[in-house]
Amino acid sequence: MTDFLLELRSEEIPARMQAGARADLETLFRKELAAAGVEPGAITVWSTPRRLALIARDLPEATRAVREETKGPALGAPTQALEGFLRKSGLTQDQLEVRDLKGKATYFAVVEKPGRAVSQVLAEAIPAIVRAFPWPKSMRWGAASISTESTRWVRPLSGIVAIFGEELVPCEAGGVQSGYATVGHRFHHPRPITIGGAHDYADKMRACHVIVSHEERQDIVRMGAAEVATLGGLTLVEDEGLVVENAGLTEWPVPLLGRFDEAFLEVPPEVIQLTARVNQKYFVCENDGKLANAFVCTANIEANDGGEAIVAGNRKVLAARLSDARFFWDTDRKTTLAEQAEKLKRITFHEKLGTVADKVERVARLAEWLASEGIVPNCDPALARQAAELCKADLVTEMVGEFPELQGLMGGYYARAEGLPDAVADAIRDHYKPVGQGDEVPTAPITVAVSLADKLDTLVCFFVERMPPTGSRDPFALRRAALGTLQLIQSNNLRLNLLDAILFSVSMRWADMSGEPFSHFAEDVRSTIFNDRLSTRGELTEQLAAQAVFDLVDFFADRLKVQQREAGVRHDLIDAVFALGEEDDLVRLLARVHALQAFVGTEDGANLLAGYKRAANILKKEDWHGIEGEIARTGEEDPLAGVDDPDLAPVIAAKMAERHSLSYEAEPAEQALIDALATAAPQAERAVAAEDFARAMAALASLRAPIDAFFESVTVNDPDPAKRNSRLALLDQFRAAVHNVADFSRIEG
Repeated sequence: MTDFLLELRSEEIPARMQAGARADLETLFRKELAAAGVEPGAITVWSTPRRLALIARDLPEATRAVREETKGPALGAPTQALEGFLRKSGLTQDQLEVRDLKGKATYFAVVEKPGRAVSQVLAEAIPAIVRAFPWPKSMRWGAASISTESTRWVRPLSGIVAIFGEELVPCEAGGVQSGYATVGHRFHHPRPITIGGAHDYADKMRACHVIVSHEERQDIVRMGAAEVATLGGLTLVEDEGLVVENAGLTEWPVPLLGRFDEAFLEVPPEVIQLTARVNQKYFVCENDGKLANAFVCTANIEANDGGEAIVAGNRKVLAARLSDARFFWDTDRKTTLAEQAEKLKRITFHEKLGTVADKVERVARLAEWLASEGIVPNCDPALARQAAELCKADLVTEMVGEFPELQGLMGGYYARAEGLPDAVADAIRDHYKPVGQGDEVPTAPITVAVSLADKLDTLVCFFVERMPPTGSRDPFALRRAALGTLQLIQSNNLRLNLLDAILFSVSMRWADMSGEPFSHFAEDVRSTIFNDRLSTRGELTEQLAAQAVFDLVDFFADRLKVQQREAGVRHDLIDAVFALGEEDDLVRLLARVHALQAFVGTEDGANLLAGYKRAANILKKEDWHGIEGEIARTGEEDPLAGVDDPDLAPVIAAKMAERHSLSYEAEPAEQALIDALATAAPQAERAVAAEDFARAMAALASLRAPIDAFFESVTVNDPDPAKRNSRLALLDQFRAAVHNVADFSRIEG
């Protein structure tokens, strides 16, 4: 078995493309070998800014000989069938074999392919890999570039090393011939290096100041940056993204510590860190938990002066960047956030949704409503509105124009500099949170109100305008907004009726479009939803708004299932609670779901579920609609039907009790279930009303033994119609008692 080395050398490969390029190189190499029937051993792929390298272990010297047999038409088949088979096999008729197949003479094509030298397979594979390589961005170069058929590569391809064992694999790609020679470090060893094979490649490159292993370079950057910071009496601010990027920018990384003017520290620390990171790829350092006037850059050379000149040059470049940042900071503070917010009228939020100023006004009204209704406890409505009115103002500042990543954060800094209340500044800073799983969820009341209002407004507006996510496409990040809304409600235990909040937001969208009072429109939409009443006003009908509300509620339900599934909650249990209807309080819904999951995981829960399903199946099979459904409709069966006179209530109650009383002596198991239901059903109902769902489940658990005994010893479909109807009614009562907690028909198992 023999090892193979491939190096594809070029001008600088962007650091962000190197991880993908390594994976693509291995994939394409395996594909080419698999097509030739070659199974490699371990494959190692490395990258540096100037080369991709692959080492494949334990390749055979030659491929195996292959004998291929293909069944053809029978003797006597039409001439066209035989001619087609000959074309497909590439043989002539006299080269075919005739065999007996199930008593019928049949043609067979037998082709024996001798083994090929693997070096020949590799010689064909390398150009194919270069041609098929899927760089995110690539280029043509040289005289050949006038043709669209010329080779493309991320940067001009300048060298190919292809050695099988110790033998050269002769090939050509992009006008470059393969050879034994490569080059070392651009400055330390720019001269050619002769490689003997896979066995000495890494060592020879290291001797010429090239560390081919990207993982080793990452370790050097990670540990070296921390070490130089420690030697300077500082603590490195860890940044794994910078580790990977600096390793991808260097072939011989040397971390160096530098200092910048302490006066720049008056700029917010996030600005300094972002300036250093994004523009210069520098790490920053802390001293006693605060940002220090220090940075760590990564040189690509071992300097004779220990890096002093390199640090000095990087200090000048960083100083220029920080001067720009300080200018933005000083300039932005000369304008109040309220004045900045006026400029939002000139910025389009979406062509169908008006300006950012329009959105801000909707968010302000919604945040104020969430506070004034007590949905967000201990939240001052005036402060909630003020924070919402200013939450997007930093979008027009110089700093956010330069660093969009700082939106919200800079608004918080400018609010504090302006002397606004801390609660308002915090809300402006954090109102985008949470932006994803694992992100911090705000808990400060003002922040919660503004964040929730912002997300609800975005969701409602895009759903009303018929722009929900489709498949994998979610250009407006609505799934993230929905998950953020759910996280805010759950983490802060908000007793929010989601439908009311959605209706309030929908009504504000209508007010923007029609100029009519949004409170009036909310009632129209609610009427449409619950009474199916249709009416048209301008461009938007209550029917369409109602449909948008329905869609959005379903969307929230789907997001909730995704979120809870990741938390280990079964989706069918969420369905079982949703199926009850009119459950828009997510806190209460999830409390019920969690209690249900704990219950069905017990023996009592599993057995009660089995009993429920048996009862439900019997009722379905018998098409049971209750005792009333079994009474013949003569028109005279109930003279008190429809009577709602309060004075007749006792009479009606006595009449119904008489109707539902047993006309026979119940069997012991039957009576035991009647008694158990009489106790458990009201207990469960009271527990649900008190939101004590664990106690409600305990009440249901008391029905497990009686329902098991009932099915064990009582015949439901008794020949006596009175017994049959009473027992079916009893099962219906059992089902209703269970449904008061959850719709067990939705539970799997």
